[in-house]
Amino acid sequence: MNILMQCMYFPPEVGGLESHVFTLCRELVRRGHRVTMLTSRSRPGLPGRDVIDGIDVRRVWIPSRTPIGWIAHSIATTPVHYRLAAAADVLHAQDFAAGPPAWPARWRYRRPRRPRRPLVLTVHTSHFLVRARRPLWRPILRRIVASADYLLATSRELLDTALALYPHRRAEVLLNAVDTEAFRRTAATLPLPRPPRRRVIVPRRLFTKNGVEYFVRALPRIAAAVDIEAIVVGDGPERDRLDRLATELGVDDRLRFLGAKPHAEMPGILSSGEIAIIPSLMEASSVAALEAMACGLPVAASRVGGLPEIIDESVGTLFEPGNPDALAEAVVQILSDPEGLARKGDAARRRVLDRFSLTRMVDRHLEIYHDLLGATRG
Repeated sequence: MNILMQCMYFPPEVGGLESHVFTLCRELVRRGHRVTMLTSRSRPGLPGRDVIDGIDVRRVWIPSRTPIGWIAHSIATTPVHYRLAAAADVLHAQDFAAGPPAWPARWRYRRPRRPRRPLVLTVHTSHFLVRARRPLWRPILRRIVASADYLLATSRELLDTALALYPHRRAEVLLNAVDTEAFRRTAATLPLPRPPRRRVIVPRRLFTKNGVEYFVRALPRIAAAVDIEAIVVGDGPERDRLDRLATELGVDDRLRFLGAKPHAEMPGILSSGEIAIIPSLMEASSVAALEAMACGLPVAASRVGGLPEIIDESVGTLFEPGNPDALAEAVVQILSDPEGLARKGDAARRRVLDRFSLTRMVDRHLEIYHDLLGATRG
């Protein structure tokens, strides 16, 4: 089967969406399918065409990482998508901006003697949630959702939001998955001197919506109860402000900002900690939380978005978003119970193996693709 994927960002970009899409594409290739990824040339020096783990990657200009930039990129990819669709069996848009570039190709293949290419749309990320509430964006997003032959969402909140725009007949929640062979407890640790402190990992990019500020504000209270250090993995526009805040609160010696790290380094980084913390203010569905759980870490997370669909008290804990006191209390409670910590970590790994395996996710995608191809050719 030839599958044409489109997603705004793709590795070497780092993030939950990028990780999900790359892993799906790689596994489809491993199963013998041909996958072409149409994405943005998001960094200077990236080639226009590349092959990554058997994935044929085509990169197209993007002027900026803003809504205007997304629209411009979407327009620029449309003629490229049209050409690539000639060899495709299935079209799959991995974000809402990737839907419109598929429309001309679908119109072309509605002609007699040209099999129609089915279009699958997956809605990810809080960008969709935010824009779906805005009057200007609602008719645009409604048209994008309605144009898909099959609608996938990575959380119940995302699916409900999409269905409120347009009551799609063929839609389901398909939660993210993790490569549990790559993400497991490993002996690898951070190449940093390790003081005799408890270590927690905060795998969050430094944007306001990810709530890292509230973890920094909680850190003095956590440190008063537990001798702790925190490793923040991710970069973003909040970095300087958070550095200053940590200094003001007197916890800068307990907080290390590692910046963005390649996906391949994350199992070792996660395995060097005792728990992971996801303090998001908005969260569609967290690949980072699942990766931490796959490495045997309990997760303390905000009770927001898709996180309660992944995490409960058996594998970690949930706390009120934007509340440093509730965050601190949750973290201290987990770290103060060594037996419970180990039990939650083991249960977290088992949950990912049982519910969020890569095999399950890829199998379901292939079932959907085959069903759609049967319907269009039958």
